[in-house]
Amino acid sequence: MLRQCLLGIVCVLLLASCSSYSVKNKQVPQSTISLPLLHGWHEGKEVLYITTDVSDQAVAKAKNANYAPRLRDSVPYYPKPPQVKTVLERVYAFPNQEQAWSVFASVPEPLGYESQNTHYSPLWLMYVVVWKDPSKATELRSEEAILTAEDQGLVTIERTDIVLNCPVIPFVKKK
Repeated sequence: MLRQCLLGIVCVLLLASCSSYSVKNKQVPQSTISLPLLHGWHEGKEVLYITTDVSDQAVAKAKNANYAPRLRDSVPYYPKPPQVKTVLERVYAFPNQEQAWSVFASVPEPLGYESQNTHYSPLWLMYVVVWKDPSKATELRSEEAILTAEDQGLVTIERTDIVLNCPVIPFVKKK
C-alpha cells in the first residue's frame, strides 16, 4: 500500500514537472497556422469544419490536405446503411457543383467539449450525390433531405472509398 502511494506521488511530481515546460516559459515556440474554414450543413443548420487528411490523393490536393491513404483501412467491407454506426460517418458531396456545401450526418451536440453525441466522429466516408436532372437541383441541407430525394428518384447516391478527417469545429455566429 505504501509503495503504491509513493508511486502515485512520484507520478504526480513527474507530471507537474512536465507541465513547467510550457509556452509561458518560452521553451516551446509559439506558432500559428492557417487552415481553410469550410461550410457545410447538418439537419438544416450551418456547420464549420476543417479538412486535415484525405485518403484520396486528388481530393487531398483539391482540399490542400494531407494525403493519408491508410485512412482507407477504416472503410467497412459491407454496405454501410445510415443507421449502422461505425467510426466512419457519412458525408455527402456534390461533385457536379449543384451544391457548394457538403452535408454531414452528425456533428457534436452541443459543439465543443460538452458534446453529448456519442456517434460523432471526425472521420467521414464520402458519398457522392448526383442530380439525375441538374435543372431540378435544389439545396439539400440534411441527410434526411438527401435520402428523401433519392427515394423520389431525383438523385443517385454512390458510396466511395474516400475517407476524410474533417473535424466540425465550434463557432459562434456573429449577429
